Amino acid sequence: MKVTQKKLDDGKISVEAVASTAEVSTALNNAGIMFAQQMGLHPERDKTVAQVCEERMGIKDLDAVVEAQAVEALVPFAVDKTGIIPAYPPQAMPKSPLKRGQTFQFGLVVAPKPNYDLESYESVEITVPELVADDAEVDNQIAQLAERYVEYVTDEPHVVGKGDVCMISLESFMDGEKVPGLTMDGRTYATGAGLMPDGFDENIIGMDVGETKTFTFEGPGLDDEGNEIVEVIECTATVKEIQKQVTPVIDDAWLKKNMPMYADMDALRSSISGTIHRQQMGEYENYKRNLAVTELAKRFKGKIADEVYESMSRNLLNNLRAQVQQQEGMTWEQFVEQQGGEQQFNMMMMMQTRQMLVQGYALDALFTHEGLVVSDEDIMEACTSMNPQNPQGVRRQMEESGRGFALREAAERIRANKWLLEHAKVTIKENQA
Repeated sequence: MKVTQKKLDDGKISVEAVASTAEVSTALNNAGIMFAQQMGLHPERDKTVAQVCEERMGIKDLDAVVEAQAVEALVPFAVDKTGIIPAYPPQAMPKSPLKRGQTFQFGLVVAPKPNYDLESYESVEITVPELVADDAEVDNQIAQLAERYVEYVTDEPHVVGKGDVCMISLESFMDGEKVPGLTMDGRTYATGAGLMPDGFDENIIGMDVGETKTFTFEGPGLDDEGNEIVEVIECTATVKEIQKQVTPVIDDAWLKKNMPMYADMDALRSSISGTIHRQQMGEYENYKRNLAVTELAKRFKGKIADEVYESMSRNLLNNLRAQVQQQEGMTWEQFVEQQGGEQQFNMMMMMQTRQMLVQGYALDALFTHEGLVVSDEDIMEACTSMNPQNPQGVRRQMEESGRGFALREAAERIRANKWLLEHAKVTIKENQA
């Protein structure tokens, strides 16, 4: 992407950008894929996303539908080329049509992130509780380990009831063809656990040990076009035995048989304790960092522009809405009500927005004042904070989407926060017995 920039009288930067034909194609492709995912469409062999959208939704020109999203995706690349960290995301001003096989010209007005100062750069003082090992958590994890190795053994025979566990054999057919996943010589099955459709449970309940029954039941399925249908399955089931759950005792003998990598219980407890301690140390370190930056933010000087407030508040609100949508059985209105109603919720969001902005700007000021430099370790720590399971993937995704500037900002603030804590006066408050 070719970019030229010019400083305006108000301190903002006018940016003119030209996206190549390859960049235009990539932006449209990615926007199309995101649209299909949002619509619940799945990729099909030997078909493009556009073909799938046309067949399933009647969309003749997918590029036209996702044009706005594609333009929005090109904006970060232009910003990243300038080397500027914006105070808030700029909006694209198209200068030419967005068409495959053509370059795309657009303009931006970027407001650079302002430089703020602090009233003081002296060491902050914080008081934290003593970190104490908790043997009860080790015991809890050993109990969880035992639950994962539960065994089922033969119990006294009786008629199968709801909630009973039994060993059954199955032979199932659908449209005259055997169903491999529902055909087996022996399977431990718990009735009433929702593992199979209700019609299956209704037939198993009431059977006696040794009894064989042939019946049909309905289950969910998909047709060749991916539409949900109801499938009818014919099944012959035999109850072979009633079973009961036995939770093992985790001791030296059990470890020797099942987890020989541990010499004895002391070795197991030591390993679990070490893992817990490392996790607690990470949380403890983050707790201290948060306390330190909270103290630093009290020294912030300056006025934050309304546009910055609005942008940050909008981002926080969108993220929160996405989280609430993932919670089953809760609407956005119910969530707001749980927070004390709309007025209290809005006040909370306003305070959280200001807190995040002030803390970030305070760390920026410290980073500049101390002449700090970002390391690759800081960048990876920033990625880990976004996704602990796949930090490398986060880094690749952010850099490939043109948001390297956002990653650099996050890494700079992490570097400043670490420096702040390293030079802080930390008082450890002993826990009262």
